[in-house]
Amino acid sequence: MAPVSPMSSMSAMWQSSPPGSIYDYIRVASFALGSDGRISQWSERAEELTGLTAQQAIGSDPVDAFVPDELRDTGHRKVADILDGREWTGLVPYRSPEAPHGHGVAEIYVMPSQDAAGERSALCIAVDVSALRGLETDLASSQAVFGQSPLGFFLFGTDLRMLRVNERFAKVFGRPTESYRGATAHDLLPRGEAERLGAALRQVLDTGKSLTDMPIVGTVPGSPDRHRWSVSLYRLHSSSGRPIGVAGLATDVTRRRRAEQEAAGVRRNLALLNEAGARIGTSLDLETTARELLDVAVPQFCDLASVDLYQGLLSGDETPPGLADGSAELRRVAFASAVSDGPVAFGDICRVDTDGGLPKPVQVGEVHRYPFHSLCAGALRTAQVKVVPGRDSGEGPELGAMLQSTLVVPMVARDTVVGLAQFSRTKGSEPFGERDRALAVELAARAAVSIDNARLYRREHERALILQRSLLPPGDPEAAGLDIACRYLPGNAATEVGGDWFDVIELPGHRTALVVGDVMGRGLRAAVAMGELRTAVRTLALLDLEPAEVLSALDEIARGLGAPSGSHTPTRSGSRARSGAQDSSDLSEVYLATCVYAVYDPVTRRCTFANAGHLPPVLVEPDEDALLMEVPPGMPLGVGGEPFEEIEVELPDGALLALYTDGLVESRDHALDEGLQDLRAALSSHDGTRVPDSSLEDICDHVLSGLDTHHGEDDIALLMARVQGLPQESVGDWKLPSDPQSVGRARELAREQLESWNMDDLVDTTELLVSELVTNALRYGEGEIRLRLLLDRTLVCEVWDGGLVQPRRRRARDTDEGGRGLQLVGLLSAGWGSRRTPHGKTVWFELALPDGRSSGPDSVEALLSLW
Repeated sequence: MAPVSPMSSMSAMWQSSPPGSIYDYIRVASFALGSDGRISQWSERAEELTGLTAQQAIGSDPVDAFVPDELRDTGHRKVADILDGREWTGLVPYRSPEAPHGHGVAEIYVMPSQDAAGERSALCIAVDVSALRGLETDLASSQAVFGQSPLGFFLFGTDLRMLRVNERFAKVFGRPTESYRGATAHDLLPRGEAERLGAALRQVLDTGKSLTDMPIVGTVPGSPDRHRWSVSLYRLHSSSGRPIGVAGLATDVTRRRRAEQEAAGVRRNLALLNEAGARIGTSLDLETTARELLDVAVPQFCDLASVDLYQGLLSGDETPPGLADGSAELRRVAFASAVSDGPVAFGDICRVDTDGGLPKPVQVGEVHRYPFHSLCAGALRTAQVKVVPGRDSGEGPELGAMLQSTLVVPMVARDTVVGLAQFSRTKGSEPFGERDRALAVELAARAAVSIDNARLYRREHERALILQRSLLPPGDPEAAGLDIACRYLPGNAATEVGGDWFDVIELPGHRTALVVGDVMGRGLRAAVAMGELRTAVRTLALLDLEPAEVLSALDEIARGLGAPSGSHTPTRSGSRARSGAQDSSDLSEVYLATCVYAVYDPVTRRCTFANAGHLPPVLVEPDEDALLMEVPPGMPLGVGGEPFEEIEVELPDGALLALYTDGLVESRDHALDEGLQDLRAALSSHDGTRVPDSSLEDICDHVLSGLDTHHGEDDIALLMARVQGLPQESVGDWKLPSDPQSVGRARELAREQLESWNMDDLVDTTELLVSELVTNALRYGEGEIRLRLLLDRTLVCEVWDGGLVQPRRRRARDTDEGGRGLQLVGLLSAGWGSRRTPHGKTVWFELALPDGRSSGPDSVEALLSLW
């Protein structure tokens, strides 16, 4: 290194100091007094301090310039003393525009001097006292923070040498505080760590980016143990932004590191349990769950493992025989190994060869029993873990001699042993400890709960399937004026039974009710709720209520299903929701349902719809694209508090109507709107032809094959109906005045209509029953009478009047002259009833069509049977 010349050193000393020195903080002001006691010079700093410009100050009396009026006498005496040649330092009040109250206090140092003429003058230096006090406070605070910090604090200069450390840092690194001044990283740490710290200091100094939690390893004087420190670095700046060094905090984390190492085993076990929670029980298949257990255990926990389950559980038995003493048959359902290709014969964990040969390991899929006195049978009996020690290598050539030990762990779920898990480690591996034993029990218990859940699910699933299938209509039902085809697709084997249902209900007057519903939730409870609602729908439909009234009654029934027995009262949705939340957390899932209810009249070709939160029907009219019907959505059944609306739509002959559940159009792979659009597209065309021109069976198959119906997330119900309507020649409709002569006229009209239909066998019976109904309408009804005959699969006769009183069948006494009309109608007809209409009521009866093999009931015998 070349020596530094004195001239270069002197030139460097005369260079200007960068901003940020002490003078920038205290802002020293200066001025001079002439021999006359007036200001002769005035610096710019003095101008900033007092707010007086040089033009205003020079030549003025300093006391009059900036000393308050009440202190001027004292000020003049002090100036006189100064001009006598005395030095003086003191505090002087002065007027200041920047001070809070308009004046401040300055500390002034006055130095006597002489001018060029040898006369007395003075040079004055002034500093605002508040600036000095602030600087003192900042220094004291910095010293307190630095000295009292509980963390090791250090400061490096720009030359990367230590300037200062606090007591805590000195204690952490084991040296006296004064020994660190001027030290470098190489004086504190081994070479490798010192180079890392030096590079980090240089990086922070150059870039200004802080560095946190940098690990440093080294030793302290007097201790051979390695210590670990966590170091954080940041760059220090002056007020002008000039870097002045690197500060840092150091913390001894040696004990923390040791605690982390001690907890490493616990963390590994927790990670294994976390993995087990994510991987075990993803399937409802017993054998798959057993394999998932072994996938987690091998090789993270052990080298070999196997699972045996009771054969009775696998075959569906509720209580396997011999469960208490461990003698029941088991089946090896899974095996995994990181060291062998198959099971290993080891101790009594094997089956004994009947020929007296060497023990043979149990193969996967093999049904076996453990000897009564074996450790495995004991584990099954007591539900306690057993440890099978290893054997010496000289005992046999089989791989079992390589095993160190085996944990035999019973698989217990809900206080019931469902099987046995075995975990083995080979020689050279870490032996099983108490922590491993507890982990093995936890792994086996998690798998056992999943296996038991799968068993319970399978039992419930089978029962629900039986119940659900028994509640669905068999085959394709028939209806007047409608061609009907339906499909029901259950979810896959891993999906619980749902609450989807559909129904076709024959109503009086050859009308037909079409119903599709979906109970929210899955499983046996959903299937039971579906059956109850379906039965309720059929009952309400036979009462011939309006669709909106049917749904209102269903809503009350659904709310009653979710309430405890005997506690249901009609309530609003808010109170119902609160009570439901208190009774059970899942009642709302099971007893909420959606439903669409439609009634089609083949005579008027009009269909009335009411909806309870269900997806809208799809209508395809001839030569038109499929469209979603604008049916008021309504609230789901079980919510309550809101009335249901209904709309009436005229359906032309040949139109196609599709009712369905959400499983047809909704899945996790696509949005509901996309599924509805696909359904409309599938119903609009089929093999290049219009869908309404194809057979209904082909249309159903086309829809199910064209949509994503194999997602297995939910059951799918599809009900399709093609509108035909009754031809005009199959309907006889007449209006009769409210006159006794109308009875005879009604008989004549009925006879003529039946003869035109070639139904001569039904003429007498029909005349008799029409006469009874018209007579009752005249006697008990009001207004004009309407007679209607409908011919389809049966003959239906309807008599309309304006009365509101419903007919009631009663048994007449032997002495009564009347009261036997409705009894006669019931004896001679296949069915009869009455229903309300918007302007009165309708009484009807139905007769089966003659098939040529048997005649209908004899009217004479029927009359005689009334007495």
